[in-house]
Amino acid sequence: MFTIEKASQIFPETLTADVVPAITARFELLSAEDQLALIWYAYLEMGKSITVAALGAASMQFAERTLNEIKAMSFPEQSQAMCDLANRADTQICRTYANWSVNIKLGFWYTLGEWMAAGLVAPIPEGYQLSANALSVLSAVKSVSSGQQITLLRNFVVDMGFDPQKGGGPRITEPVTPPTPEQLREKVTIEGVSNTTVNSYIELLNANDFDNLIQLFLPDGALQPPFKKPIVGTDNVLRFFREDCQNLKLLPERGMEEAADGGFTQIKVTGKVQTPWFGAGVGMNVAWRFLLNPEGKIYFVAIDLLASPAELLKFAR
Repeated sequence: MFTIEKASQIFPETLTADVVPAITARFELLSAEDQLALIWYAYLEMGKSITVAALGAASMQFAERTLNEIKAMSFPEQSQAMCDLANRADTQICRTYANWSVNIKLGFWYTLGEWMAAGLVAPIPEGYQLSANALSVLSAVKSVSSGQQITLLRNFVVDMGFDPQKGGGPRITEPVTPPTPEQLREKVTIEGVSNTTVNSYIELLNANDFDNLIQLFLPDGALQPPFKKPIVGTDNVLRFFREDCQNLKLLPERGMEEAADGGFTQIKVTGKVQTPWFGAGVGMNVAWRFLLNPEGKIYFVAIDLLASPAELLKFAR
């Protein structure tokens, strides 16, 4: 009988990009000033090689009031507000920020970066020198693939702000995009895999059709995002889809399927994911590891950020 813990161990040879949580952990040990300097590097330097997609007005309306509040501050006050976010200080701005979805947080920092370039927001102090540890983290960020860089950027900003009840408080998320009309949806083909559930998972997620997507799962099914604990139960998984998976483009390439214990089937698919934030210019190399019950329902699916493009091609057992 499968448990979520046992299910998470299918296809154990999959090599994930463990460098990402390692760099994230090192980033979190830096001073607030060094963290902010690294975030500005991410937006100003990565922007030369990674095109940031246009901001959605519907998403950014939730941050507009806070952004205008910061714009009206003096430079020292702006610097303090940004340091407060990195330090997770208990301020009203930090409490507001903590309840935003990831996309709103990314848009917030992107807007501040644009305003910094325009002279509206306090720049990094003249002559500021990164610490030796920060320089080491910066070097590590530069050395990884673009898909891993954008994952790091997300990790850097997602836990800033002050949340008095981690996971509590009303979540502020952008409106859920309506599903793509049936006639405009793209069918996928996966080399080596011809499983209706897996194909439907990809196609429904690409269409933002989360209500039908969740019907593929067992009531106690689970989804494990990259480097996170499994999210268990369809209510929780559906919330994750709506908050974190809007307008993603999944591009599966190839896969394999095998019989597992108890009539279950385990399937591994590799390919790329493009995010609305960075468009078609950059894709993350990922693997999806599915465990389906005998009736073809999803008991478990893990999304893994792969260590290298070579992992996309590895299917020898």
